[in-house]
Amino acid sequence: MTFRLLTLAQQLDQATLRQVFTHTSWAPDRVQSYERLEFLGDSVLSLCVTTELYRRFPDFTEGHLARLRAYVVSRATCARVATRLGLGKMLREHAGQAHEAAEAAQLQGNQNVLADLTEALIGAVYLIFGYEAVRPAVIEVFDEHITFAESSYIDHKTELQEFLARSGQSVAYKVLGFSGPPHDREFEIEALVDGESLGRGFGTSKKRAEQGAAAEALHELQARARRAARRARLRGSRARRPQTAAEEARAPEEQADGASDAGHAPGAGDAQDGTPPAASGGAAEVS
Repeated sequence: MTFRLLTLAQQLDQATLRQVFTHTSWAPDRVQSYERLEFLGDSVLSLCVTTELYRRFPDFTEGHLARLRAYVVSRATCARVATRLGLGKMLREHAGQAHEAAEAAQLQGNQNVLADLTEALIGAVYLIFGYEAVRPAVIEVFDEHITFAESSYIDHKTELQEFLARSGQSVAYKVLGFSGPPHDREFEIEALVDGESLGRGFGTSKKRAEQGAAAEALHELQARARRAARRARLRGSRARRPQTAAEEARAPEEQADGASDAGHAPGAGDAQDGTPPAASGGAAEVS
């Protein structure tokens, strides 16, 4: 079976296709890697899936649709799509120098890299051919995951617990209230991660409401993790930026100033308020 997304990929110009499969460690600067296309594709994927869920399930509530979407656009699902499309193999084929090829052999099995490739390809196809062309192509490759999410039980509580275990955090569920007669109750439950409210869920039973709260909390934590990863990549890019001539000229002066400060001995005018200097790495005492 030939997927429409791959057919469209074959029609991309070589420069765009090369960027789709350029890992950040291979590019002379991050702008030339697949990161920008992945950033775009992430939003396009979300729009395609959200629109499809809205049309396909007219009787589902907003909360139910949000839970389905969270599963369908997750990193794990995107990685599975990449594997089915053979994007890991294509990454190896587009690797240039020998060291890139060796690294590609390892990267093609990395879930985050595979998910990035899926989103980068979607972003590139959208950029060149537009939304009307990319939407059916995206739904085609994600359709089985939409069906699975709708027909199968997704244990969001377990997913959240496993996600938090990696960082040593914990979750608690709190009943905020309920409404309706005893035979038709609806519960509202809050998910608290280390005391912070990150999700609310509603359901005809406490278990269903907890699942909804867990799904919302997991979605928020995953979004935070993605933003933190992007900020870290940006900081790393800045740290590797070569110094300008002006910065290099200032460096000896700054080193000389630092040596002068290090040799200054505290005199009678130092710490006149009697407050001892804070110890490096110590905790402040609270009286």
